[in-house]
Amino acid sequence: MKRRRTVRESASIEPPPGYYVAGAEPPDAAQRALILDWVVSRRIASSWRVESRSGSQVVLVRGQPVNHVLHAFLTVFSCLVWGVVWAGLALVNRVEREALTVDAQGRIVTVSAP
Repeated sequence: MKRRRTVRESASIEPPPGYYVAGAEPPDAAQRALILDWVVSRRIASSWRVESRSGSQVVLVRGQPVNHVLHAFLTVFSCLVWGVVWAGLALVNRVEREALTVDAQGRIVTVSAP
């Protein structure tokens, strides 16, 4: 019997219902921390990893930098054949960073960084 493939929903940055009531008093620091934890766990499930974290801000990273020293040695020892692979990796491989912050109203502010 074949297994059906299910479509994964994308990682939403909105907190789930019940974390705080919209229109009521603003969330306190503990509620904002819960909102940030929930959003970070959703992003980790989407292949992001935490680079740094403070009380109300998290920097997330996706991707790995290219090890240029290793590829330089491989290129020299393979008589420049490995240079094609190295050039391809250098062009395709990207590192993405995002800073997530919870503001005083409990909304997530996302800033993309280089």
